[in-house]
Amino acid sequence: MNTRQIITDKLTKAFSPVFLNVIDESEKHRGHGGWREGGETHFRVQIAAAAFEGMNRVARHRAINDLLADEIAGGVHALALEIRSDSEPDPRAAKVAD
Repeated sequence: MNTRQIITDKLTKAFSPVFLNVIDESEKHRGHGGWREGGETHFRVQIAAAAFEGMNRVARHRAINDLLADEIAGGVHALALEIRSDSEPDPRAAKVAD
């Protein structure tokens, strides 16, 4: 199983997200620190789940970093996190002008 799938499975099991997108951005970092042939070094996680309700930004990041500690120790060099509760608006959603 590849790292992207492991991350997806762990996040799904732990947080039951209503939205989850795990993106391998390794190729964008070719030649930079932490990059290696074959990718799976740089990821972006976009997640929305009720489990994050009432948690501040630091607590949300800690929850995910703790869950993915083995992957981070095992070769994931960078993990960009976009975390929100399912009641918070998606910042990527189109805004309608008044």
